Amino acid sequence: MHVKREATIYDIARELNLSASTVSRALKDNPVINKETRRKIQKCAERLGYRSNAFASSLRTRRTNTIGVIVPRLDSNFMSACLAGMEEVCSERGYNMIIGQSLESVEKEAQNAHIMFNKRVDGVIASLTVEDRNVSHFQCFSDKNVPVVFFDRVPQHTNNACFIIDNYEAAYRATQHLVEQGCQRIMHLTLQSPSNVYIDRIKGYQAAIQESGCCSGNVVYLDGLNLESGKAFVAQLLQMKDRPDGLFVANDLTAVGCILALRENNIRIPEDVALVGFNNDPISTIVSPELSSIAYPGREAGMLATKALIEHLSGENSMKYTSRVVLNSQLIVRASSSKIKH
Repeated sequence: MHVKREATIYDIARELNLSASTVSRALKDNPVINKETRRKIQKCAERLGYRSNAFASSLRTRRTNTIGVIVPRLDSNFMSACLAGMEEVCSERGYNMIIGQSLESVEKEAQNAHIMFNKRVDGVIASLTVEDRNVSHFQCFSDKNVPVVFFDRVPQHTNNACFIIDNYEAAYRATQHLVEQGCQRIMHLTLQSPSNVYIDRIKGYQAAIQESGCCSGNVVYLDGLNLESGKAFVAQLLQMKDRPDGLFVANDLTAVGCILALRENNIRIPEDVALVGFNNDPISTIVSPELSSIAYPGREAGMLATKALIEHLSGENSMKYTSRVVLNSQLIVRASSSKIKH
């Protein structure tokens, strides 16, 4: 069977009586070539079935114009927002993204890192799993001077650039709000995890409880953070002698699970139990009563992390002096915690 030869820039140049360098620039959308010539070259390239040889180009430049992104889960509203921000910046700057999900497994995270290393990505953006803080699988990138940026869930001690929110301050503010609403017994529902995200939220919660002087607190570790774990906690709550009258929950999905189960058992929200979640997912405004939550700017985090990485790669800015960039978060007060009517 005869296989048709791949069209090259020289074929396009011959067809249009132009130099190969003009064709090459036009196909890269270089504004040095006027718009009409670029359009003619593009049409000719399409007619001849020309495909750019990214592999050959990467061998010449030692660049693949690809960024590897590793996230814990793709089915998270927060991560979707982060990825949308990353994709927007990559698209503007002519970069592609390879996305891998660790599914909260360090082993899977390491596999993703290995794949991306072998694909010769120019840089990596990663949010770590809830499991242990072993990040040795990212060392191969450092050894080859391939920059790695962490966001949201980051290593405790690292020289890499990190983009986070102040989880301590956000948790403090959420708990303080429940105190101000008159809650006396406030529980924090979270995960047993070495992740900076959950550790810092526990510390912020505990600081607000201690500062109040009159509230009791208790950290409750759940098996997971989802609808089912929220519902399962309410089954425990019903058996408690001194039931909590305030719940600060480490994510919105779990808080919504609590709301559904509390309502099924005719427990009034916020009169009997007031709730604050975390992440400000769309579900927080669909549930009834609407859920108070900490709004975390995921899209902005994704954009800033990607911008910093690409600017470092292009030599516009060095990440040597970027350690931790802390983004603002905001407490959105809704009906689930508004005990005091103004």
